[in-house]
Amino acid sequence: MTAQPSRMHDVTPETRAIVDLVLDYSHRRLLSEDTPLDKPLAAAELTRLAGRTVTEAGIGARKALGLFEHVLAPSCITTDDPRYLSFIPSAPSKAAAAFDLVVSASALYGGSWLEGAGAVHAENEVLRWLADEFGLPAGAGGVFVQGGTLGNLSALVAAREAAREQGLRPDRWRVVCSAEAHSSIASAARVMDVEVVAVPSDDGVLRGEAVRAALEEHQGSVFAVVATAGSTNFGIVDDIAGIADATAAHGVWLHIDGAYGLAAMLSPRTRDLFRGVERADSVIVDPHKWLFAPFDACALIYRDPELGRRAHTQHAEYLDTLTQTSDWSPSDFAAHLTRRPRGLPLWFSLATYGAGVYRDAITSAIDLAHEVADVIEARPGFTLVRRPQLGVVVFERDGWEKADYDRWSAKLLDDQHAFVTPSSHAGRTNARFAILNPRTSLAHLTGILDTMA
Repeated sequence: MTAQPSRMHDVTPETRAIVDLVLDYSHRRLLSEDTPLDKPLAAAELTRLAGRTVTEAGIGARKALGLFEHVLAPSCITTDDPRYLSFIPSAPSKAAAAFDLVVSASALYGGSWLEGAGAVHAENEVLRWLADEFGLPAGAGGVFVQGGTLGNLSALVAAREAAREQGLRPDRWRVVCSAEAHSSIASAARVMDVEVVAVPSDDGVLRGEAVRAALEEHQGSVFAVVATAGSTNFGIVDDIAGIADATAAHGVWLHIDGAYGLAAMLSPRTRDLFRGVERADSVIVDPHKWLFAPFDACALIYRDPELGRRAHTQHAEYLDTLTQTSDWSPSDFAAHLTRRPRGLPLWFSLATYGAGVYRDAITSAIDLAHEVADVIEARPGFTLVRRPQLGVVVFERDGWEKADYDRWSAKLLDDQHAFVTPSSHAGRTNARFAILNPRTSLAHLTGILDTMA
């Protein structure tokens, strides 16, 4: 008997109905202007409300989508809400979010030039644009990976491999960074089994002279220095130019972790903060943060991509067709193989709106951060922890303890007023606005401050 075609893949009336359902929901969600902030439910409550959904016969698309829309989605905080001010928000442009559907619908593979030349070409145009903005040379290039953690890990693996090629063979490999560096640097070090030399500073800024001292103390064992271009907790930019002087003098790889903040180079207001980035051996920036792309995307760019290729190309008989050519295959430039062309939504949005709109949106967020910082400084009972450099504003409510911040934060979300989680620094609990979404207003922020009265 001839096997029947799979109902999951053939274009049948059932398939058409499923696609129409999903596209209708996506259309409504993308164009919605009053999507609730929402909040998580307990696991037991979700189990009770959703019931068993994975069964032998299936529950059908209409019921599954209904459960998602009315039970599962409302238990996820809406990260593109203008009142989402915790961690680092995401605010994808409508064009980028819509085109993410196209990427999936087109069944694209972004791991090799052979299979995805058009997609890789478009991604590379965006990477070239970013490299130009950062002042990197014409030969610079790289790949879009999942996020900053994988981007940092891949860059550091390439840095160590380059040091090995130069003959460095220490008993213990070390990477130097600020004590304020993102947690992903420590995570990468654990994976690589290397030591982190965390350099402290009074104001959170890693400076060239401190890096120079660390390199002299650990001469011959440091394979990379990581400078932070916009720390997550405060938005602090390290002394990149001074650090570049130190790494150049010692012949050590300079990596820039700009996952959150490096996008601020696009703004004329803050561009000078990043002097020295043009001297980096590798940089990362996350488009799903301040470049208004959907999750998940990190741009990893090497000054000399060939060093990344030599560190990361995977070799296997079935891959010989790819690895025996000089084609630009994105899988060769990071610790991955299979990959979605996750840079395409950013490409489409940039091509649609133009880079100028991005510059304006980033500048607007920085301006708003300074405006609300002024408001906080003028309010009795509030203390601004430090003036913002980028879009992160950290402040304290005088007399509050951690429990006060926790109660306040929980009530904000319960009341669907905002999502602002407490943070801390040097053992002191504080509140923190991460301003990124172009729809966030001063009224939103002052209204949140009012709830702390």
